[in-house]
Amino acid sequence: MKHFTLNIPNSLNLNEVEVRRFLAAKMYESGKLSLGQAAELAGLSKIAFSEILIDFNVSIVNYPPSAITRDAAQF
Repeated sequence: MKHFTLNIPNSLNLNEVEVRRFLAAKMYESGKLSLGQAAELAGLSKIAFSEILIDFNVSIVNYPPSAITRDAAQF
């Protein structure tokens, strides 16, 4: 696993847990991480992570509209 150092402005008043959860949620939303990978990055179980996604305005359903249309056309 890679390690990075981020300089977060003090004015944001964020701690490491909040940053990790935000990053995990946004990486999940963008499709860079699976639910399990994002949960691990956030330090949570999959269930707990899926429950905090709403805090970051991220949907648990991470399925692109084009795939939904393609799958629907098969029926």
